Amino acid sequence: MDPVWTVRILTLFPEMFPGPLGFSLAGRALENRVWSLETVDIRNFGRDKHRTVDDTPFGGGPGMVMRADVLDAALTAVTGGPESAGRGRVIYLSPRGRLLDQALVRELAVEPVVTLLCGRYEGVDERVLEAHGAEEVSLGDFVLSGGEPAALALIDAVVRLLPGVMGNEETAGEESFERGLLEYPHYTRPADWQGRMVPEVLLSGHHEKVRAWRLAEAERITKARRPDLWSLYEAAREVEEPRKRRRRDRIATME
Repeated sequence: MDPVWTVRILTLFPEMFPGPLGFSLAGRALENRVWSLETVDIRNFGRDKHRTVDDTPFGGGPGMVMRADVLDAALTAVTGGPESAGRGRVIYLSPRGRLLDQALVRELAVEPVVTLLCGRYEGVDERVLEAHGAEEVSLGDFVLSGGEPAALALIDAVVRLLPGVMGNEETAGEESFERGLLEYPHYTRPADWQGRMVPEVLLSGHHEKVRAWRLAEAERITKARRPDLWSLYEAAREVEEPRKRRRRDRIATME
């Protein structure tokens, strides 16, 4: 069977993959060809006998910069070049990029092919990003030694959304960020642990009350911990509530 999703990784350290992606849900899905992983060693495109991939920055300054000619050769070999049909999205993992959130993860999960460029040193020559129309994506406001750990996180987030990967399809819809909220607290046996009791409503067997409690807890936690998400959630509710009322009114009229 053809994989639902293919990710191609350009890196100086191909041995870092699949790494943790070879285990658990992602690992089983990889074995079952739900998704496929291709790694490309950027050093193979070095133009001298030492397979040099970097050079000193124009304008001076510390560190080294990955060369545009080397990266262009690697990207073109993998994607067919910026004008190639069906090349998919090309992403450079960078702290200055768009923040990786669940909305972007959902976007990438419906792309058949995604190419990830993992930088090292001080970064990559800007011209190759422009030439290949690369998008920049960041895990957050911190700096990593290279793009590989960020690539692992991005891939793991996408693979979980692919058809058949999650054992319980309802689980994905209940997780943090799927409704614009952080996730509600979880409890399991024993019901009494060191004098700490599971909330009574979760033992009631009343599904509607459980759903209401979970929503209320998700809202409470989001409001307290992530006011930025809470503001977006409230704004979305203000838009959605009138729509719900209109639907209820139409149904009542039909009845």
